[in-house]
Amino acid sequence: MTVLVIAEHDRGEVPIATFEALTAARTLAASMDDTVEVVALGDESAQIAPDLALHGAEVVHTIMSPVLSDYGPEAYAEAVVALVNAISPSAVVASGTSRGNEVLAGVAARLDVAFAANVVAAEKSAGGFSVTRQQWGGSLLEDVDLDARVAVLSFAHHSIEPTEAPAAGTVSTFNVDLPDELARTVIKDRTVTSAGVTLATAPVVVSGGRGMGNAEAFAMLEELAELLGGRVGCSRAVTNNGWRNHSDQVGQTGTRIAPEVYLACGISGATQHWVGAMGSKNVIAINTDAEANLVTKAGHAVIADLHEIVPAIIEEVKKRQG
Repeated sequence: MTVLVIAEHDRGEVPIATFEALTAARTLAASMDDTVEVVALGDESAQIAPDLALHGAEVVHTIMSPVLSDYGPEAYAEAVVALVNAISPSAVVASGTSRGNEVLAGVAARLDVAFAANVVAAEKSAGGFSVTRQQWGGSLLEDVDLDARVAVLSFAHHSIEPTEAPAAGTVSTFNVDLPDELARTVIKDRTVTSAGVTLATAPVVVSGGRGMGNAEAFAMLEELAELLGGRVGCSRAVTNNGWRNHSDQVGQTGTRIAPEVYLACGISGATQHWVGAMGSKNVIAINTDAEANLVTKAGHAVIADLHEIVPAIIEEVKKRQG
């Protein structure tokens, strides 16, 4: 049998989340002596096959249709279910991004099976599957037994380090007739609000919290982020005050990040914020409160006024960059 991975991509651009799902799928497949196959949807599906093969895809099933002109949860779910019924995989997995969870929810509903989200580990058991998943925004791990003819699992985004494992990557075209009405939830138009690196993919994120004092103070964070090739984030308190747009918010109800460096300035670090930042490789906190939650979780902390420290960092970076 096989573990089927839904390849998330955006018009041919494959996010790291897909490679995380492939890495998790390889571990699950190895526990059952299964193979790993991938389903890629849309006109660009064939062109991403080499990247998928590099991360362990033995077979890449491509599905193209006029209804799949862009991402659409209903059309994606319908197409994936058609493939599932044709190849009978032991499990269907994706990354636990908003798109991954959305499509898998539709797949599980159509197959009438349970859906386990935010999984961090899974293996075959005598009664089905043993699954460990995140609850309460990642602050709690729950062990569950999943009894289903096919396991539908999303692996928590940023919980698995993607690795390469070159495989055949044989491309197989799967034909499916999708009803036109499924196009009602397909993306029809896009507006670019910002170019370049995004908050979710930035290698460096410089965030500000209530301690920034006002919206104007974020200018120095913008300058520092630009010098470091990163993006500016913020806490929920900042968006509540109207200082920054919600798209900049890091947290459970904002964007989940996993940069190499996360510089948190004047952020107390509520649990909801930490859920969004806990994937960061290195956390540096600047705060006047040595007992602030984010300070206690940070690998490095500067207990001082951010309005003095951040300008000093900017000057030092400029000096080192010449």
